Amino acid sequence: MEFIVEIVDIQSLGMLSRLIDVYFDGLCQPVNPGGIACYAFLIRHDGKIIHSEYGLAAKPYSKDSTNNVAEYTALIKALEWLSGNQMHDSIRIKSDSKLVVSQINGEYKVKSKRIVPLYKQAMSLKNSFPSIEIAWVPREENREADALTNRAYREAITSAARANR
Repeated sequence: MEFIVEIVDIQSLGMLSRLIDVYFDGLCQPVNPGGIACYAFLIRHDGKIIHSEYGLAAKPYSKDSTNNVAEYTALIKALEWLSGNQMHDSIRIKSDSKLVVSQINGEYKVKSKRIVPLYKQAMSLKNSFPSIEIAWVPREENREADALTNRAYREAITSAARANR
C-alpha cells in the first residue's frame, strides 16, 4: 500500500541551486515488533512540500514488522525518490529517530541482522549524493512526517477491516 499525498511539478523548480529538506518517520503499532509497520516522508523545497508519501514498511504482524524497519524504509524511499527525480543539490535529511540518524552518521554500529541490509541500502543511496547531511530533530519538528505515518496506520487498519467483512 503506497499513497502519494501531494506532488508539485519538480520541473517548474528550474535548474537553480536548491536546498532540499527531507523529513521521515516510521512506526510499528499496536506492538513493536510484530504490529503494523508504516513509513512516511516528505520533501520540501523553499518551505513548500514538493512530494510526500506513506505506506506499509513490511507485512503486517510479521517478524519484519518493526519500528526500525519502518524508519529505514522511510529513509530509503525518500532517497530513492530524490535520486529518481535528479534532486542532487544540497539535501538535509531530518528524523526524530536517534538510532537511525546515529547509525547512518557512523556513531552507532548496526547489530540487528534484519537492519543490516536496510542500512547498506540506505548508505549506498546516501553516498550517491554529493551534498547530503542527516540530523536528529525533536519529535515536535517532525510532526508532519509523524502525522503521515499515523495516517498510513489508520488506513491499514481500515483496509484490513474491510477485507475481513
